[in-house]
Amino acid sequence: EFQLVESGGGLVQPGGSLRLSCAASALSFSTDDMSWVRQAPGKGPEWISGISGDGNFRRYKAAVKGRFTISRDNAKNMLYLQMNNLIPEDTAVYSCAKGWGIDPRGQGTQVTVSS
Repeated sequence: EFQLVESGGGLVQPGGSLRLSCAASALSFSTDDMSWVRQAPGKGPEWISGISGDGNFRRYKAAVKGRFTISRDNAKNMLYLQMNNLIPEDTAVYSCAKGWGIDPRGQGTQVTVSS
């Protein structure tokens, strides 16, 4: 069974930073493309970033490009999202997902940006 467990969320002030982590259980992780997805209150899930299995190809949604950085450590089966210069509109539940879509994804970790 492929499991994804996110951590690292919390409450941060505008302009602050957070680093999210995603632990994956699959033996195939090093060959799986992975993404980060977020869901704001009252809205549907939104793909925000993805990375190829070897880490050489990355893409970002325009709203986060230049502020967020996706990375991975295949030796540890870990996916990361470094989030800088956070704004209130970034408030959401953040989940990691297998592939370039929004599913399947983990339960997520809450990120709240507020002063």
